[in-house]
Amino acid sequence: MQLDKDQQQKKIERFINRMPSLSTTVGKVLEICSRTDASPNELNKVVSLDPVLTGQVLKLINSSYYSLVAKVTSLTRAITMLGMNTVKNMALSTAVIRTVGSAKKSKVLPTSKFWAHSIGVGACAKLLAVAKDVPVMGREEYFVAGLLHDLGKIPFGDEYSEVLAIARKEQASLVDVERELLGIDHQDVGLMIAEKWKLNPVIRDCIGNHHQPEQLDEDHRQQIALVSLANIYINIFDIGYAGDSFPREESIAPLLEMAGLSWPEYAGVREDVESEIERAQIFLQI
Repeated sequence: MQLDKDQQQKKIERFINRMPSLSTTVGKVLEICSRTDASPNELNKVVSLDPVLTGQVLKLINSSYYSLVAKVTSLTRAITMLGMNTVKNMALSTAVIRTVGSAKKSKVLPTSKFWAHSIGVGACAKLLAVAKDVPVMGREEYFVAGLLHDLGKIPFGDEYSEVLAIARKEQASLVDVERELLGIDHQDVGLMIAEKWKLNPVIRDCIGNHHQPEQLDEDHRQQIALVSLANIYINIFDIGYAGDSFPREESIAPLLEMAGLSWPEYAGVREDVESEIERAQIFLQI
């Protein structure tokens, strides 16, 4: 089946235009947390006006993810204990999953397997950040970048089955088949969503370049290389499913060099990745 590339791209653009924007509260949370002079008290004022988000923050701090002895009932204390970055990433992650869940139509990529893959990449990227000695406050950023890296696959319709079938039959890279058949790949589509939602530059670069981080400026290249390595890892070990069953394993060595990781450090995440995925699922079910 030969797909009309112009028609396909217009269809995707219409789908993205119809996708709801992220909530005003999430927008304000992202705005506050992007400022270096922001305080937990400012974040508290915004979160407290949203009963759902308030409940999520309190539920998270009291969940088995943190295993506290005494229950926390104060929102201000919860935000201080979690840290502004964690609250921001939880608000963004849960909002995106809810928004995407209400917009997704195609049954080509089963929702549960797609998010299992996405959570796996986020969890693995976070573990690689630990191996790189990234400060604790910054590790959740890697998780969110990994979680959202494949957002661009959401708007593809049922005709995407043709792309997946060819990639599987020819054991080809998914992005190459997407470009050949559709004239656009999921990175381009994801970038359109990221721009609509005004996601931060690191997450935007991850969504738009996780298959070719070498094309990025040096500012974000190392971070995106870690997410790219996490994506390859999760695909190789067949955790969840996002259609890319044959990643380019020859790209691992240059990505490791770009990320500043060794082979033993990369392979070393295996013993922790399953438990980190379980923790991440708790984080996202709040």
